[in-house]
Amino acid sequence: MRNALTMGILLGILGAVVGSYMLVQGMSMMGDMIAHSILAGLPVALFLGLPLSLGALVAGVVSAVVLAGIESQSRLKLDGVMALIFSSFLAIGTTLVTVLPGANRIDVIHILFGNILGVNQGDLMLTFGITLIILISVWLFYKELLFYTFDPIGAQAGGMEVHWYYLGMVTAISLTVVASLQAVGVLLVMGMLVAPGITAYLLVKELHQMMILGGCLGALSSIVGMYLSYYLDIPSGSAIILVAFGFF
Repeated sequence: MRNALTMGILLGILGAVVGSYMLVQGMSMMGDMIAHSILAGLPVALFLGLPLSLGALVAGVVSAVVLAGIESQSRLKLDGVMALIFSSFLAIGTTLVTVLPGANRIDVIHILFGNILGVNQGDLMLTFGITLIILISVWLFYKELLFYTFDPIGAQAGGMEVHWYYLGMVTAISLTVVASLQAVGVLLVMGMLVAPGITAYLLVKELHQMMILGGCLGALSSIVGMYLSYYLDIPSGSAIILVAFGFF
């Protein structure tokens, strides 16, 4: 239970920080696309004997790069392209699970819904490392990220290499999704990314305040949700997201 509580607090903070940037920049649906696209990387990683988290991260970043490439070369609206990439990567993942030797060992139900009560020390260290990297990156590049988030066109006109900030943003989203897999799964990860931040957005005006308040709400949602899960005998991931929605 101690590991689960620590994991919940870390994910609450991580989801709020990354989710705040997503919300302000209108990238919420991209987060959902990445969350489902990572399924394409899991069977490949298992087949190659690599960590599942690495396969998930690569697939998530690749899906966002594909989106950016299509966006720059066509006049299609993003929502349609996201839906296409979302379904295509999901189809690739389900196909590879049946085709690649040994890939059918993936616990699809666990990947989809997660189980925060089943986290081990390795999961905890991975999440702690991801959280630390993202928090340090935000602290070091806060002003640049603030400019890029609110005015990407102005940032590009001012000489900023905006494609690197885009890549950094989608990598952060992918890392957050990877960290959240064990806790809430692919289907509910958007709740961890969006709910705390959007609640804080209604209460404060500054981005840094939004991240701090969102982090507190996210951590509290995880703690309350886990206790409700234990006493009411309901899925832990669902309980966490429902508490976060209740705060909203």
